[in-house]
Formats: sequence, structure tokens, C-alpha cells
Amino acid sequence: MNLFDTLEMKTPMLPDAYKEMSVMELEERVRGVKERMGSRLFLPGHHYQKDEVIQFADVRGDSLKLAQLSAENRDAESIVFCGVHFMAETADILTTNDQKVYLPDMRAGCSMADMADINQTEKAWDELMSLFGDTIMPLTYVNSTAAIKSFVGKNEGATVTSSNAEKMVSWAFSQKERILFLPDQHLGRNTAYNLGIPLEHMAVWDPILEKLNYEGNLEDVKVILWKGHCSVHENFTVHNIQQVREDYPDMNIIVHPECRREVVALSDDAGSTNHIIKTIEAAPSGSEWAIGTEMNLVNRIIQEHPDKHIISLNPSMCPCLTMNRIDLPHLAWCLESIEKGEPHNVIEVEKDVAVNAKKALDRMLERA
Repeated sequence: MNLFDTLEMKTPMLPDAYKEMSVMELEERVRGVKERMGSRLFLPGHHYQKDEVIQFADVRGDSLKLAQLSAENRDAESIVFCGVHFMAETADILTTNDQKVYLPDMRAGCSMADMADINQTEKAWDELMSLFGDTIMPLTYVNSTAAIKSFVGKNEGATVTSSNAEKMVSWAFSQKERILFLPDQHLGRNTAYNLGIPLEHMAVWDPILEKLNYEGNLEDVKVILWKGHCSVHENFTVHNIQQVREDYPDMNIIVHPECRREVVALSDDAGSTNHIIKTIEAAPSGSEWAIGTEMNLVNRIIQEHPDKHIISLNPSMCPCLTMNRIDLPHLAWCLESIEKGEPHNVIEVEKDVAVNAKKALDRMLERA
């Protein structure tokens, strides 16, 4: 039984009444709860959320920014996180015990985060210690479960974001000879390459086969990449870039560093979600852009910048399916349940896990 099957059994299902409501009625209900609860309620919304949901967000941002803003908002008793599971976990870790964090639909997960579970990681760590000794610093992308953050924190490592990955990888190399980068191999590879580490000094750990993929002398390994990826960003290809270059010779291509190395190498620019947004905002009117990131965000950027010619790098790209689990009916149901004192979908990270996960987050935040 997989994670989603388990959640289906444990999580209350959306009542039929919410499925039958019109968009107008659902929007009125959401607005009503927000007005009545006021500052006691806080709705952070991730950039990849649907427009029907993001319109009600009190703040928009990436996962870590939203978790930090949740922690800073001491007035909020209830934080309804419009994102995915690992983001709500991070918010719960950083907020106080008096604050409760909710996820409108518990099925809103992250395929990348699920590619590294704690059992696999502990087995890998033991094997890598036997190969390399105490020479490895573990780093995990914030797009990971609380258990993985906790593992990294316990082993003196830190979390990273796509914005500060280079800074954190440089810090890790000041502490140890090698790094283990979880769970996204592409962000790890692109970051290390930008810091001057040759591709031939990077190995890949396969958690399914429990095997280190590397040809050469193990002493040359500097970066161990976990074999994980973002199912959205991995679908941007070299062919997509070639097509844009052919169809729009003057178009700039900007992509997220979760894309494959060869895609990043052929693009004009690469950076975090925030970097992409700021770059387009600062671009001159009439400029042309192909963007390689999640479609909900790309479509929103297109709508907000009608003076620029903007397209998706992959015209066949679908929005992130797990992000799209959060919809207007689930949001309305979640908010009304909280207001009635009958909440569901509470995100609570176990204390011992949270303590070490916070160490990993704090080591990063201290260097922000």
C-alpha cells in the first residue's frame, strides 16, 4: 500500500455538498471565513497553486519563504497551507506549539520528496560511510520530508533552497571533503557544476538498487547525488530548446535548476522560482521569453505581463498534479471545518523529528 492509499483510508473525504456547490458559492464561503476569523487565520499560497486558490492567499512565495512568514505571524492560530505536504511540515516545524497547520487535501504530496524515504536514506548512509568514511556532509533540498530533514540535521548537515544552493554547497565543502545531496539530483548537479566541480567527480546513488553509480576512482568522488527528480521539471528537454531556437530566434530561455543539466546548459538563464519571476518583471517591454517551470506559474506570468511575448518552454506541459490537489472545494471545506471547531488534515511533525529537522533548517537560515 502506497502513501496515497494510506492517506485515503485515514483522511476524511470531501463531502459531496462541496462538490456540488458553484464556484461563486465556494468563493463566498471562503471569503466569509476569512473575514470572520481575521488575523486568527493565515493562508500562505505557493506560486504553483491554481488561480482559484491563489486568489485567496494572504502571501505568495516559495515553500521556505511561506514557512518563514507563517512562523513570523504570531497572531495566526490556524495556518492553512496552500501547497504540498512537505511545505506544511516545514511550517509546523517553524511555528509555535499554539499554532496549528492544515493542508486542505492530504493527497497533495510531492513526487520528488517521496523519492527519498528515511529507510532508504539510512541504508545509503551506512553504505556510503563504509565506502568513504566520515568525509561526507549531507544536504537536503527543502523539497523533502520532515524525516529526511531530521536525518540531515542529526548528521550535522543543512537544508538548501534553489536560491541559496550554491552558498550552502560551498559551506558544506568547507566542513567536509564530500557532500550527499538529497533528493533532487538535477539541482545538486547544476549547483556543483556552477561551483566548478567537474561532472566526472559526481556519482549517483540509486536507492532502489542500493548502488553507487560511478565509473572511476572512488577517491575522485566529490558529490554524491541522490537519484531523485521533479516530475515536472524533468519533462523540459533539449528538443524543446531546439524548437524554440528554431521558431523564435530572438527569444530568451529561462529555466528552473531542477531541470536536467543539458537543458540548463543550453538555456540563457537558470534560477529559482523567485529569480524567474523577478527576471521577467525587470525585462523590457516587448522582450520574448520561454520559461521552463510549472504551468500554473507560467500562465500567471503570461497574464501579468501582456507587454511581453512569453511561452512555456514545453507547450505540452501539464501543471503539477499533486499541487493541483488543492482546489476551491477542499479549501472551503477546510476553512469551514476549522471555524466550526471540527478541523481535519492537521499537519503535526513528531517532536523528535522536528527537533533535528529544525537544526538542518537553522543551519541554513543562519547563513541566509
